[in-house]
Amino acid sequence: MSRRGWVLFLAMSVIWGIPYLLIKVAVDEVSPVLVVVARCVIGAALLLPWTIARGELRPALRRWRPLLLFTVLEMTGPWLLLSWGEQSLTSSLTGLLVATVPFVAALTARLSGDVDRLTPVRVAGLVIGLGGIVALLGLDVGAAELLPIGALALVVVGYATAPMVVTRALPDVTGVAASAVALTVTAVVYAPFALADLPRLPAASGRALLSLALLGVVCTALALALFFALIREVGPQRALVITFLNPAVAVLLGVLLLGEPFTLGLAIGLPLILLGCVLATRRSGPRTAVPAPAADAAAR
Repeated sequence: MSRRGWVLFLAMSVIWGIPYLLIKVAVDEVSPVLVVVARCVIGAALLLPWTIARGELRPALRRWRPLLLFTVLEMTGPWLLLSWGEQSLTSSLTGLLVATVPFVAALTARLSGDVDRLTPVRVAGLVIGLGGIVALLGLDVGAAELLPIGALALVVVGYATAPMVVTRALPDVTGVAASAVALTVTAVVYAPFALADLPRLPAASGRALLSLALLGVVCTALALALFFALIREVGPQRALVITFLNPAVAVLLGVLLLGEPFTLGLAIGLPLILLGCVLATRRSGPRTAVPAPAADAAAR
């Protein structure tokens, strides 16, 4: 990769490894729905004017049906479930479970008719990744945490399938425009439910308020802009590899800053899941270029 590509890659590996820490801090004092609304409002306030100024809003709205599906799969559903789940789960465990997104993406791509065949290496990756999940859940999870883990399973499915909507149904919509619209819609959907909790916001500690601000500015607006720049620079396949590094950052931050335990389940499950994801998403045949959505490619 180019030097710019490496800078973007390393930045995204860190930036999308810290939301789990920030969400964990915020939901200790603020309701999950208010966390989602705050994140979306801040992100939309930064990205929507950019989208309008570049003349990209109207073309995006013409594809409102697939854009709405992308919104539900990528933000409206996952972000609330993620915030709710972290009321019970550690940020380390949450980050590690979300790391199974490429694992699920490989399966959904195959089920949806992807011509990329499941080679023995990829099958081994699926089995190893599954073993990591079993080790993690068997060693670290109690009965009371099964429902939050079920919520995170839905998050993983949403994260794994949303990119398929973008590449197949939104080729003429830039990633930043799609994100701006999705953030706005999600904020509008949840705003009525957050009103009851709004009076609690001024009473929140500076630590919680700073977490919300960083979540919206850095982990949402800046992260989405950098992510699509990374796709344009190195291509979608290489950009996906950040998913393998994010949980390592999440685990490290949870242990060092929140005092979360580095358990036996994490020690065994983390390397197995990451190795399984890497193997399961290997290319099956000769390396071929996978184009970014046309609208993003045109922005080069």
